[in-house]
Amino acid sequence: MPTASAARVNPTPLVEIARHCIFPDDIAFTRYYELIAPELPGMGVTLDRWQQDIWELALGLRDDGSLCCDVMGVTLSIARQAGKTWGIMAGLIAICLARPGTTVVWSSHHDRTSSETLGKIASIVEKPAIRPKMRAQFPVVYTDDSRGVHFANGSRILFGARAAGFGRGFSEVDIQVYDECQNLKEAALTDMLAAMNVSDIGLAFFMGTPPRPVEARQGVDEAFKRRRKRAVELDRRRPFKGVFVEFSADRDAPLDLDSDEFWEHLAKANPSYGYRVGKSAIERLVENMSPEDVMREVMGIWDETQKLEAVIPAALWNDLVDAGPEDGTAPTAMAVDASHDGVLVAAGCWRVESASHLEVLAIDDWSDDDAAADWIAERAGRRIVVFIDSASPAARLIPLLKSRRVKVASGSAGDMSRACGGFFSATTNGSVTHDGHPVVGDALEGATKRKIGDAGGWGWDRRDPETNIAPLVAITLAHYAASLDTKPTRSGRTSEGRRAVVS
Repeated sequence: MPTASAARVNPTPLVEIARHCIFPDDIAFTRYYELIAPELPGMGVTLDRWQQDIWELALGLRDDGSLCCDVMGVTLSIARQAGKTWGIMAGLIAICLARPGTTVVWSSHHDRTSSETLGKIASIVEKPAIRPKMRAQFPVVYTDDSRGVHFANGSRILFGARAAGFGRGFSEVDIQVYDECQNLKEAALTDMLAAMNVSDIGLAFFMGTPPRPVEARQGVDEAFKRRRKRAVELDRRRPFKGVFVEFSADRDAPLDLDSDEFWEHLAKANPSYGYRVGKSAIERLVENMSPEDVMREVMGIWDETQKLEAVIPAALWNDLVDAGPEDGTAPTAMAVDASHDGVLVAAGCWRVESASHLEVLAIDDWSDDDAAADWIAERAGRRIVVFIDSASPAARLIPLLKSRRVKVASGSAGDMSRACGGFFSATTNGSVTHDGHPVVGDALEGATKRKIGDAGGWGWDRRDPETNIAPLVAITLAHYAASLDTKPTRSGRTSEGRRAVVS
């Protein structure tokens, strides 16, 4: 970690050089000047302006004093040799010095990376300016569960590899850093975030380079990819309660080291080039990587296959809009799902020969669960199956519907996998139509997959409370329930099931 002179510092503000710089619009003030700025001179460290800006945003507070990025944390998609680790490391040391008893957990995917990062931070804290502020004996521990750096005031920065199970079992962690975030599964993230301390900081960093195709195929990039999608998507109806920064070159950047254009593009991807990083460091990377890896890890460019595409593209879904059966025709099957906040959605499927038609029938148009059960029972009668996933918040309706003698079916994870597989197949082969309800289109735009089992099965991922996929789940399950019924809809079979009620 160099102690750069002012002449080597990049003075350009973050917003002027990052491809994406997204942050909460309710930042009233920042703790940077309380926790970090006063410590840097004594550490002999000068941050680049863009590194300082990241910390100012990361420690941004609302008017009420709460952390602005308390939900999504700070995500950094920045190429190698750009100084992202250096800048975050310097800030963490400063916070640990300024705030006694701070616990930081820094996890990498590989143990080798974890050891290398520990070695870098050890070289900093052992400098004469900082060493007196470290624990007298064993300030740096290279083995066991205490591997990391330990400060005299009780603060500590612990390091480990997620592949070896590091990060689980901790409690009251103030700051978590997820390095190599392109190798971070959502399940591992969920386990580790549970250790986050409800303190005056509670900060999480997600850092990495664009994922490789193998990481995308294995689904280990899901946490990183989802954060990027939430940040840069055009739909701003849901505020992104976090910070997202991406440095990257243009997609048509040349890879010829002898070309001036290469270095011009590199400057877009690497804010340290020309300041802290010279040509030789970049040439060393490029000469020892494949062209594809250079694009991702040196130029910071996300693969075309990593574009923010829906599981079912909007163009395909929109092509399937159709009027469907005549009004008054009873559905073959129905399904009910609910959002995280309990809003119920009812959907119907009309199956005619080998084709199906799907519609949203109602969304939260009831005063209470009994009213919802009455509405569903009136339309389903005793013959039409109403499918409800047993893991859904809508499962609370199952006993109410059964008491009304409705033919209720509830499913397991295996049923959800089969339902999603069948729904996806029907949309791609054109054997299903729908009424074009906008709530389903919105759900499809933000919907992602979650793995079910070990044979390639998947289900719609409900874990993001800010993405309401209940309408999508409802029509998916209605389609599945109709496939279990061997009797297609007959024109003479009628009810009020088709009448849509949407609040």
